Amino acid sequence: MNELAEPFERLLADACPPDTVRAIERGGAHGPLWSRLEESGFLDTLVPEAAGGAGLRLADAFHLFLGEGRHALPVPLGATMLVRAMLADEGITAPEGAIAIAAQSHHAPDGSIACPDTPFGAVADWVAVGSADGWCLVPIAGTDRSPSGIHGSLRADLRWTAAPAESIRVPGAAAWREAGAAITAAQLAGAMARVLHLTVAYANERVQFGKSIGKFQAIQHQLAVMAEHVAAAHMAAEIGCAGDGPLPDALRAALAKARTSEAAALAATTAHAVHGAIGITAELDLQLYTRRLHEGRADYGAETHWNRVLGRALLASDAPLALDFMRAALIPRNEDIRP
Repeated sequence: MNELAEPFERLLADACPPDTVRAIERGGAHGPLWSRLEESGFLDTLVPEAAGGAGLRLADAFHLFLGEGRHALPVPLGATMLVRAMLADEGITAPEGAIAIAAQSHHAPDGSIACPDTPFGAVADWVAVGSADGWCLVPIAGTDRSPSGIHGSLRADLRWTAAPAESIRVPGAAAWREAGAAITAAQLAGAMARVLHLTVAYANERVQFGKSIGKFQAIQHQLAVMAEHVAAAHMAAEIGCAGDGPLPDALRAALAKARTSEAAALAATTAHAVHGAIGITAELDLQLYTRRLHEGRADYGAETHWNRVLGRALLASDAPLALDFMRAALIPRNEDIRP
């Protein structure tokens, strides 16, 4: 954990305990939590120093995205950080409030805009939406916002009959899907680390036939495989955030989301297999994280989509071997990840 992550972890431990997550998932006010985050200054981590921010790199913010996942943060802090940095680069002052990134958007000829399955759409104040001639930041106030209907989900379908006058239009295209994928990959890695911790602790506490189930070879094997996938997901997610600008490299983001989405399904399945029936109860914190693993796995594209992206890039490259392609296009230098 780096120096930036330590105070952030302390903040989330105090401001976002599991009871707060549950309350917001039930439709409770998220304003007090968001106010704490705004006051902390972390929202401007990626904003250039000339614009009043910390001027840090996307790679430096990786540990903050991990923390979001570890604490099941029920507001879009990572997305807000990135969009605020993008606005600052254009000389635009970011509006107050939480900002989500649309996973997909549809612009109809009549001027209406639809953003189905928007991650954190239920708690966002604004949403970054891509378009043919650039992108825009659209206020959610007054929109047709429909929750997903899934227990505890913060996704929502958003629809505007026309772009509101308060929308902020920005010229130039932005790879929002790749950006959302990279952030979500890091959040998944953080959530998986917490799920592994909870599962190992439970295996050591649960006694069956006179000894903890963690001493049974079959359980140890499951936990070892789970730990391998969690470690691989962490490395892939860190690669996805490697870079200096606020937006990630497209192929590295594809790698990160493909690997973490694949690992998320296995981690959730293993955790519930070890916990047994108690793992799905509302009182146990485990389900706060495994629900997010399943939902985040699909956000901005699951592993199938991103593996296809990587496969097409490999076939289109001049690299004689897949390893050569990986070295040239995917593996960052050490200084790209760590200062």
